[in-house]
Amino acid sequence: MDQIPVTKNGYDSLVKELHELKTVARPDVIQAIAEAREHGDLSENAEYHAAREQQSFIEGRIQELEAVTGRAQVIDPTTMSGDTVKFGATVTIVDEETDEEETYQIVGDYESDMENGKLAISAPVARALIGKAEGNSVTVKTPRGAQDYEILSVEFK
Repeated sequence: MDQIPVTKNGYDSLVKELHELKTVARPDVIQAIAEAREHGDLSENAEYHAAREQQSFIEGRIQELEAVTGRAQVIDPTTMSGDTVKFGATVTIVDEETDEEETYQIVGDYESDMENGKLAISAPVARALIGKAEGNSVTVKTPRGAQDYEILSVEFK
């Protein structure tokens, strides 16, 4: 089985979510199913069907998180250094056309969150940045066409 790269913070978040699902969400949905069963005819019981659907989602997410955490290769960016972009790096780039600056941390697929500056390693921008250094320019093929970026800084925090 392949290992899944994940930052230390991302791994901690996944473990926390798994614990929450197992200790809070799972027992709550089991209780909701039991209460819905007490209402009688299950074929027309919307509460029962909604609770079963929620249970299915929770169990699926638990399985997914157990698989990911079991195969996780935890990487702590604070132990890394250099000016070359690699997994875990926090990179500030500037769009060479618009002069708009953006800062991203390159993280694993399961912890990506663009709204909070967490860019998945599999994203086109991240793939273009990997291996490049401060001052380098990269061209990224996007749905809007080719975008040119310059790497302003690379940090590991």
